[in-house]
Formats: sequence, structure tokens, C-alpha cells
Amino acid sequence: MNAEMINPSAAGSAGRPSTPPSDAVIRLDRVHKIYRTGSVEVHALHGISLDVHRGEFVSVMGPSGSGKSTMMNIVGCLDHPTRGQYYLDGMDVSTFSRNDLADVRNGRIGFVFQAFNLIPRTTVLENVELPLLYAGIPTTERMRRVREALAAVGIPEKERSLPNQLSGGQQQRVAIARSLVNEPSIILADEPTGNLDSRTSVEVMEIFQRLNREQRMTILIVTHEPDIAQFSGRIIQFKDGRIHRDQVVESPQDARVVLENMPVVEEDIDDDLGHS
Repeated sequence: MNAEMINPSAAGSAGRPSTPPSDAVIRLDRVHKIYRTGSVEVHALHGISLDVHRGEFVSVMGPSGSGKSTMMNIVGCLDHPTRGQYYLDGMDVSTFSRNDLADVRNGRIGFVFQAFNLIPRTTVLENVELPLLYAGIPTTERMRRVREALAAVGIPEKERSLPNQLSGGQQQRVAIARSLVNEPSIILADEPTGNLDSRTSVEVMEIFQRLNREQRMTILIVTHEPDIAQFSGRIIQFKDGRIHRDQVVESPQDARVVLENMPVVEEDIDDDLGHS
């Protein structure tokens, strides 16, 4: 793998000061997560420290039970650390209430899921618009943001379509557009190519690379696929609740170039969703 180890002092260490640096959009400082079931304790995270700077594109990898999903839940403000601090945009959100965390999620984090999580009986436009409705954004501004997001992911002509009229790749583009409309600080993508064929997966990575390059969007993706991780600029590998390896990818794959060398296959609504 064409990568080099990050200096531990840059990636984060247990002895560093607790004041978050101004350019770190994500900072985990000696974070532990312990789940308790009766008298049984499961230590899912063991004091991890991590900085992700604004404009980074990071892949998170590791086997099941390694702690990567627990870490992403904390970063996504879906869970609290048991001990330690989590700073998002310089705010210590570690002790926020559930309502406050919900406000942070809605305003600062865009989520993309493997299963797309689109509402079946609503149009593409309505699916992308939904976070803005929750946020109370006026109609004119909602429509502007929705159409800009759909243009950014390359499907402005699909705004009146229903999800079941779209291919898997198109549905994931809708999900990415939905993650953009609240103008988040970060995008968290959980196995975003897991349900897609090879070419469509690279097309999705091209969108992420373009958002990262043109809008300086901070992006974290969880993936089990080493070839997908090579499209990012940094790979963090988890093992046994700890960061096992933290590497800068010296020469990330350029998705546009990869696509130019792949055969063009006409998208089929069933085939790239894995249906027979």
C-alpha cells in the first residue's frame, strides 16, 4: 500500500494538551467507551486520541468488533464517550444532552449509509429536502439548496423520480445530496459502496473526491474494501478497540482516471443493487 505512517504526535497522544487546535474539525482526546450488560463490561474503545483536520478525506477500516463503528457513532454524535473528550468544530460535545446532540447532528454532520435509507414513496427532491424541513429552512432557500446538491452529484434531472425508479448508484447519489443540504462540517459515510458494483462504487468515490477537492469537505468513510480506501488521503485501521495503524496515502487513486479506464456499463435498476 502506497502510504506512510503519521507521526504519533500529529495523530494524537495521551499526553497532549486538551485545548483543541483550530483546524481540527474532529478531535478525540483519550476516548474510552465501555458497554455494560449486568455485571459484564465490554471495553469497546481504549483511550483513543485522534485529530481529523478540515478538508481531510479519511477511510476507517478494521474487522468486526475492532471499535471502528463505536468510534464513528461517537463522532456522529449518536453516542457519548464513557471517558475522554470529543471536540467537533472546537466544541466539547462529550457531555451534551441528547437534544443538543440531535441539534449538532442536524446542523453539522451529513450521513451516508450503505442501504441509502431513502423514503420509498417520496420523490428524490422530497428525500433531499427532508433535513431542511426539520431545520425550518424557508421554501425558497430549501429549493435552492436541494437543486444545488442534486447538481453536485450529477442527477438534477431525477428530482421528480421515486427511489424505486432509480438504480443503486443513483439512489446513493440522492443519499449523498441529502447529506450536503444542511452544509455540514463533516460527512460520515458507512460502507457507502457496499451495495454497489465496481464501476458504480468508483463513481461514488469520484463524487466524494470532488466534494473534498472543490468544497474542502471533510469526509470519513467506513469501508472493508482496501481498494476503496485507496481513494482517500488517509487510512485509519482499528484493532481491539485501539488505533492499530494511521497512514497517509501518498498517492491516492484518482477516481476520474480509474473511471476512464473502466468499461462503461449501462446502469440497470436491478443489476447494480444485486437483484436477480
